[in-house]
Amino acid sequence: MSRTKSHAVMFDFSGTLFRITSTAEWLAGALEATGIELPAAARDDLAARLERAGALPGGAVPEAVPDDLVPLWNERDLDARRHHDAFTAMSRLALADASLTDPSLADPSLTGLDVLTAHPDRVDELVEVLYQRHMSPAAWRPYPDAEATLKELRRREIPVAVVSNIGWDLRPVFREHGFDELVDAYVLSYEVGAAKPDPAIFQAAFTALGKVPTETLMVGDDAGADGGATALGCAFLEVAPLPVDQRPNGLTVVLDEV
Repeated sequence: MSRTKSHAVMFDFSGTLFRITSTAEWLAGALEATGIELPAAARDDLAARLERAGALPGGAVPEAVPDDLVPLWNERDLDARRHHDAFTAMSRLALADASLTDPSLADPSLTGLDVLTAHPDRVDELVEVLYQRHMSPAAWRPYPDAEATLKELRRREIPVAVVSNIGWDLRPVFREHGFDELVDAYVLSYEVGAAKPDPAIFQAAFTALGKVPTETLMVGDDAGADGGATALGCAFLEVAPLPVDQRPNGLTVVLDEV
């Protein structure tokens, strides 16, 4: 970039500094926690349907959102309750009888899902455990160069904010991974009542950092959401939300911009 160097950096959370575990691992952990046993084929099928439904926060986006859930889905990051209700609703869709979504799986013996559909209370339990597990620090892995990049920014006395569309408190994730002392401010959509690309969430971050937009760099994996900062005069650097093992040095370029 040919521009004035930035004097503060805002980072997105998911897909930028950290990445959520795979849907298969997420499901496996929830099944173990609930004591629900499914055949391997059933686990694979359910993981694939959870993936298609976009049920894992921070994971894949939904292939489709039912019309009756669109309003809730669009506001999922504005408070904790809506976040919970939106994602648990998507999990319930994925957990619906396989025969409703794929006629080839109409025979429950092919999927093992009769274990769940015959026991609605088990479905409720699994849905809730799935949601709770995604908030565990253990469910998140930092990108390989995240710590070094944040440490160098701290050494240079460049203030850092984490600006995230989210419905829960991610601070424990940063504390668990030893990153908390490297972050000056957390600006979370559910706390400020505004989600990216709404200018209000970026304004809250500028205030927290004590900087103006033209002094600040926004780093994120979503040009539509994170890139909204450019409307205020903020620079934007896009990173690819690849699996952790496939993006060893996507953040070090930030150091060239400050």
